[in-house]
Amino acid sequence: MNQISTQEVEEKRKKGEKLHIIDVRETDEVAEGKIPGAVNIPLGLLEFRLQDLDRSKNYIVVCHSGGRSYMACQFLESRGFDVTNLSGGMMSWTGEIE
Repeated sequence: MNQISTQEVEEKRKKGEKLHIIDVRETDEVAEGKIPGAVNIPLGLLEFRLQDLDRSKNYIVVCHSGGRSYMACQFLESRGFDVTNLSGGMMSWTGEIE
């Protein structure tokens, strides 16, 4: 499974790269702040939202510490999606939040 550090994601954002980020935390967790532009799809609802995702895009998946996003990545990979797990999750994120 592909992994990316929070620093790498922040560098890509600063360069203006178009990132597709899925935040699999629960809505109450996301209400405290998320990476700008991230789409919230709680892990438990992911299988019901597959039609909203594009298999031609690479998705960076984030959660609180990296565990749920790891499970989400395994699930999405098994369904043919190109995904990368954000190592350390939001606990490691030092960039801007919205």
